[in-house]
Amino acid sequence: MTGTRPVITAWSAISPFGFGADAFRDGLRGGAPAAAPSSGPAPDTCGRRVPGFDARTVLGKKGTRSMDRVTALAVAGVGELVDPPDAVGTPAGGPAPGLVLGTTGSVQSTMDFTRSSLDGDRPFYVDPARFPNTVMNCAAGQCAIWHGLKGPNATIAGGRAAGLLALNYARRLQAGGRAGTLFCGGAEEYSDARARLHHHGRGGAPDGTVLGEGAAILRLEPAGSAAAERHGLAEVVALEFGVHEDVGEIPATLLRCVRRALERAGARPADVALVAPGALDGPEQASLSELFGARLPAEVDCAGLIGDQAAAAAAFQVLAVLVRAEEDPLLAGRLALVTAVDHDGTLGCALLRPHPAR
Repeated sequence: MTGTRPVITAWSAISPFGFGADAFRDGLRGGAPAAAPSSGPAPDTCGRRVPGFDARTVLGKKGTRSMDRVTALAVAGVGELVDPPDAVGTPAGGPAPGLVLGTTGSVQSTMDFTRSSLDGDRPFYVDPARFPNTVMNCAAGQCAIWHGLKGPNATIAGGRAAGLLALNYARRLQAGGRAGTLFCGGAEEYSDARARLHHHGRGGAPDGTVLGEGAAILRLEPAGSAAAERHGLAEVVALEFGVHEDVGEIPATLLRCVRRALERAGARPADVALVAPGALDGPEQASLSELFGARLPAEVDCAGLIGDQAAAAAAFQVLAVLVRAEEDPLLAGRLALVTAVDHDGTLGCALLRPHPAR
């Protein structure tokens, strides 16, 4: 089965630690949470934003007048992998590069556009240039337009599990021979509208959540390709998913997912050297404690450092595994487990096998 497993060959990050992969590496290794200077509209919400990020500053004035924040984050994140002069090229005659993006779009854009139809002189007195921002696949489409990605273009919704769902969708495209190089990940924005929804979605009761934003993008190559052999960072060994109706079902459902993934990988819990959970407490930890018993692997925390990334959360957890593998050569060849649970019912896990440093 090894020959069918895709390989991560590069990654980019735009996070509350700053712009670029180096900023994310430094922030993660430093272990101090990113700043959350601005409070949201609700008394219990605040946001860890990407510092100094502005679409027109980063991407230029052309084509960005009506671009919303989540689209700009996604376009910039993909550009970090597509545009550098040392980017790995696509083989001549091979399939065109594509994109699978985990996101649910911009809540702020949807609410603003709807409001403009209600408070204008006429319901149809709206800015048509801003309508595309209300469509969920706007960010992925703009990424393809900006960077000339002519291969498959897909948007995957799934809350905090969206990054893993996108990775699985990309894996299936490559396994079916429908794609070569794929850019895959997640993007999320912080906004007042998102903060209000979070606050009222919890019944107005403070839950200590700090919202975050950013874009985490992977470059995924088919197994056996020259790029995978030369530039491989980690192999995507297995992905499994499930659904839950209430919080009480999460531990058992997630545990079944992880066990299926281990079985698919031909591995045991003892083979897992690193875990990147969506949260360091709560139902996910109950599953991990049941699985590993007293021998808990090392853990890496993302949400505690960069906030609740929602649709980009799982993608950032994958990046956290890659960063940890860069600094710890003992993780090479071992398994790393990523788990993700969304409160709306989706959960999943991924097993990755970091490659030795080259």
